[in-house]
Amino acid sequence: MTAGPAPVRRLPLVLRNRSFGRVWAGQLLAQAASRMFQVGAVWWLVGRAGGGQRGLACGLFLMVSTLPAVALAPVVAGIVARWAHRTVLVCAAAVAGAVAGTAAVLAYAGVLPVAAAYAVGLALAACQAVFDPCLTTSVPELVDAADIESATGFELSTQSVAGLSGGLLGPLVVDAGSLAAVIAACAAAYVLAALLVGASRFPRTGAGHPDADGSRPSRRTLRQVLANLPFIRRVLTCFAAANLFTTAVYVVMPLYTREVLHATGSTVASLEAALGAGTLVGSFSGARLPGRPAAVGSACLAVTAVSIGAPGLLAGHTAAVASMAVVGWCVGVIGVRFVALFQRLVPADDKPGFFAVMQALLGATFPVSSLVFGALGDHLTARTLCLVQGAGLAPVALALWWTARRYDAEAQRPPVAQEPAGVTS
Repeated sequence: MTAGPAPVRRLPLVLRNRSFGRVWAGQLLAQAASRMFQVGAVWWLVGRAGGGQRGLACGLFLMVSTLPAVALAPVVAGIVARWAHRTVLVCAAAVAGAVAGTAAVLAYAGVLPVAAAYAVGLALAACQAVFDPCLTTSVPELVDAADIESATGFELSTQSVAGLSGGLLGPLVVDAGSLAAVIAACAAAYVLAALLVGASRFPRTGAGHPDADGSRPSRRTLRQVLANLPFIRRVLTCFAAANLFTTAVYVVMPLYTREVLHATGSTVASLEAALGAGTLVGSFSGARLPGRPAAVGSACLAVTAVSIGAPGLLAGHTAAVASMAVVGWCVGVIGVRFVALFQRLVPADDKPGFFAVMQALLGATFPVSSLVFGALGDHLTARTLCLVQGAGLAPVALALWWTARRYDAEAQRPPVAQEPAGVTS
């Protein structure tokens, strides 16, 4: 009696698809560099350059660092639709590396003023605003249709790992050395990302590129893309409103560390690490949760509201770390469920425009959130700001739940029978 053949265990997608693995590694480096610079610069402003208005200084920096994703959305959509995606990704990473490298040289020479940190943040954010939606659009070109959800999980997990590594290293390097060391590390990461993406193949050319005769398919406007996707439009609106309160955590965390915990950059790093680790776990476990995406999303937003407000009631390092871990997990679950849904529902020809619009809508409230909560941080305690975040998320969770109920009701409604022509009552 012989045993049957052992089941073949498939390798992870990043190992069996080498091109996708290289692009994934490039994305990790680019996003980690962006996050490292943002967190490092914010902690530098809080501890050394913020003065008496450190909240406003940090909020203004984060506003500048998130503005390009909103302002450049139409331009990015055109670039992603018109040019080969590998070329766009390589150029975005290479330009970011050149900017960071130049800034690092000036910083080591001692001629980089505080205002220049804002300019560098703006330039790096502009490159990232091109890189991120282009990469999301490129997923179907790198993997088979059956691997799209797995690829989406890896892609979203990159943001978690980037937040984990970049957020961990940024304040630690600032405390141990200087902002110049952070900028130099970012420059090296961007250059390596450009090399990795440039060495990858994109075998499945997507829609929107030139046809065999050299012509290009007509591209709809961004407003037309969303007009034909009412459910997705309502979901994106809910998430944009949620981001007004969730993204404020990047301003509140350093202020909470300084004012409530009276700690150093290592504590900021631990909070960033908890947030990133939670998001990483959520991005891989989200696909296994039962329920429709909108129902899962509304439940996760409700949990986020409770968790993000908890440090306002329970002050302490342990409570803050646990809160950030739970918030990160919810963000990861929401991301993987909805991006995978969008990959399947949005027509291929509309994906370049759609993902640029998605990034713009979700990022539209980030500059406002950074500036408002930064200014409030000079007048309210950090614990109060945590409670404001939690209270603001509660109605958004209800709105997303109502959207899910409405969508389910419309889907179950039988189609209206049309009266045959020529029949009169």
